Amino acid sequence: MTYATDRRLPEPLRKLLPAGLQALCAFKPVARADLLFRQGKKPASMLYVTRGEVALQRPGRQGESVVLQRTRRGFVAEASLESARYHCDARVTVSGEVISIPIAPIKQALAVDSGFGGRWIAMLNQEVRRLRAQCERLSMRGVKQRLLHLIETEGGDGRLPMGSGLKSMSAELGMTHEALYRAVAELEKTGVLRRDRNVLIIARVGGKHG
Repeated sequence: MTYATDRRLPEPLRKLLPAGLQALCAFKPVARADLLFRQGKKPASMLYVTRGEVALQRPGRQGESVVLQRTRRGFVAEASLESARYHCDARVTVSGEVISIPIAPIKQALAVDSGFGGRWIAMLNQEVRRLRAQCERLSMRGVKQRLLHLIETEGGDGRLPMGSGLKSMSAELGMTHEALYRAVAELEKTGVLRRDRNVLIIARVGGKHG
């Protein structure tokens, strides 16, 4: 695949990265089912998703894939910066594009640039808040509750792109895809949820769902 470095970076990266690191960013087109890295391999680059969707996955006890993180825009596996080996696989679930940044220069910049270090910590804190929301969501017993919580916390203005579809989303919610299909159908029937192409939209918020 061809890398390109002469394109304009997304605003979050322009605000986060020092000029020297911005010059090292390389754009890379990715296709559905591409494996970006494999569990056990040594990290060499940080990846930032600009378009499409990437999922971090591990094999479950029954052979199914367990989704640990799903990224539609932002860094994938931020913790790999300080890890000797990847602890999961990164699989493209929706074709798009990623930006690759070599890890070694990032570490060097963090060691000497306190401003960049502060911005990096703020970015990690935001990811921690997202993971806390995910833990809260998985503690909910109701399928509908989990789905609505996902849309409200991961989407914007009550809208969430389905990415690779409901079947893939069910792994992120810790439920069977059949249970998720039923929940979506029931929420649509009651007017709480609607679908517009590949986007889930909360049409009415009120009362308890589950």
